[in-house]
Amino acid sequence: MAISITPDFSTASTAVTAAVGAYLLFGEPWLGRRLYGSLARRRDTEPRALVGYFTFVLVFWWVLAALAAAALLLSPDMTAADLGIAVPESPLATTVVIAVFIAVAVSSGRKMRALAKGGRNVPGLASIQAMLPRTAQERRLAIAVAVTDGICAELVYRGLLIAFGVGVLGLDVYAAAALSVLVYAVAGLYQGRSGLIAFGLVGALFAGVYVSTGSLLLPVVIHVALSVRDLTLPEPEPIGSVPVHVPAPKGN
Repeated sequence: MAISITPDFSTASTAVTAAVGAYLLFGEPWLGRRLYGSLARRRDTEPRALVGYFTFVLVFWWVLAALAAAALLLSPDMTAADLGIAVPESPLATTVVIAVFIAVAVSSGRKMRALAKGGRNVPGLASIQAMLPRTAQERRLAIAVAVTDGICAELVYRGLLIAFGVGVLGLDVYAAAALSVLVYAVAGLYQGRSGLIAFGLVGALFAGVYVSTGSLLLPVVIHVALSVRDLTLPEPEPIGSVPVHVPAPKGN
């Protein structure tokens, strides 16, 4: 059963959300490419390169989340539930799904780490190689980025964009969700066609879970679990000067 939301955006809220959407669609792929490209070039020569990158990502994501909150506060007739900030319709079922998914994420993470440590290929790992932590501090920041990515990306991509599609563009919730998936998929262009497809599939999963539960809780937990798993994998090989595709400023 799809969620039923009736977001009523004010003029100011519409302007803020439109600006965020324009950035996500056009600005983030460009900025992410530049930032990650710089990180990949400096990773082996500047010890604190990853710390600086992660710090920027943390600040940037919370700025976007703050803009989403501003869009809500600037619209007196819009409620938090219109952005997915609500208790799931079935808390017990959601709890069970969360437990199962976390177990799957942990199990798959162990298998992926074993493959990486054994020198075997882990699909997609090379594309985020520069973000893989080497020190305890980097590992702590990687986890912080993963948690931030899960919370803020779901609020912005699913909560805000779907509400905008329904309340401003006049789309039904399914079409608005599809639009949010398209915008999210663009973030995977740094990995080429495979990245576009992968982000699109994962985005469809997140959007589908949100639309069916009426809450961002489960998508956030799934997103965080995947991001923590991926950003804590061991680095497969030294980066050196090998060209690396560049991601948007996020952990997943």
